[in-house]
Amino acid sequence: MWYGFNVLWFFSAGGPNPEISPEKIKIDENDLDFMAEMGCNFVRVPTDYRYFVHDFDLGFITNPKNGRVKGLNEVSLDRTYYGNYDETYLKLLDRAVEAIVSRGLHCSLNVHRGPGYCINGNEWEKHNLWQDKIAQDAFTELWAHFAERYKKYSKDQLSFDLLNEPPAPGEYGLTREIHKDVMARVAGEIRKISPERTIICDGLCGGHVAAPELSDLNVVMSGRGYMPMRLTHWKAEWMKKSGSFDWEYPQWPGMECDGRKWCREELLDFYKPWKEMADAGNIVHIGECGCYNKVSNETALAWYKDFFSVMNELNFGYALWNFRGPFGIAEHGREGTNWEVKNGIKFDKDLYKLFVEGMKK
Repeated sequence: MWYGFNVLWFFSAGGPNPEISPEKIKIDENDLDFMAEMGCNFVRVPTDYRYFVHDFDLGFITNPKNGRVKGLNEVSLDRTYYGNYDETYLKLLDRAVEAIVSRGLHCSLNVHRGPGYCINGNEWEKHNLWQDKIAQDAFTELWAHFAERYKKYSKDQLSFDLLNEPPAPGEYGLTREIHKDVMARVAGEIRKISPERTIICDGLCGGHVAAPELSDLNVVMSGRGYMPMRLTHWKAEWMKKSGSFDWEYPQWPGMECDGRKWCREELLDFYKPWKEMADAGNIVHIGECGCYNKVSNETALAWYKDFFSVMNELNFGYALWNFRGPFGIAEHGREGTNWEVKNGIKFDKDLYKLFVEGMKK
């Protein structure tokens, strides 16, 4: 099982017209050393494709022999494509992948913002991944490029998490059938280049809802550990329009929302569809989890204790959304925290202990 963290080195290039520069990307190898020393074996790297393709830069396909792009089957010569990649940023991503795997940690490379879709700021996209062929082609080629670029790494060293948190059926024209078609196409192109590559697909509805229709794709299914959202995302600034600043003050256990009175048993019940997939032979991993830093430390630790216990009972590995930051174990800023400093990293001693106790060796 995988246990670890998300690192946000390539997470977001900002708003609709991002100003990015290589100097802003900080690959913190000291953090990786800390993770390895605490017994972790997994690091997820969410990426924003706009680091690699700027301003919807459409490059013409010019192969005169057969009109193909490496990793794709048939591509017409006159079609435009999000294919003019910036090697400066790709070489930084190369560094990040190597830094992770060289420490014996598994690197999970994730497209958090892909051509035509992101759970945050989707309105900034020029095309629609679920409806527009050009976005689907670009998404497929991006993964074919990664597959070729990183084919030297084994499946134990590197996995591909295709797309962060697809929407709910009905949003942006997505259906379960369209979602499966897009993921199956990408997985197929990856496996033409790296047949053994481990591929991960996130659940629907922001990663929370299981997608058993993907079972025959031979992929790891990635869920989320954020329930109830009114606790874990209380006063989250990016969810202000959803009322996060107006939600009642959270408590654990006993918080009532979403038709449930939340406690450990309700968490177990929430994950029943995921457990059914696991029982059917699918590997399930919780690729993101955590509690934002606005709730009290007592409440956060009580929730974490039950959450990690549930994951342990279900045999699901997990990764906190970040290592260093408001959902993380280091420098999250939650008041009342029992801090400790090790190798220059200020971390939550109590959360550290709960995290490690939850890992199955």
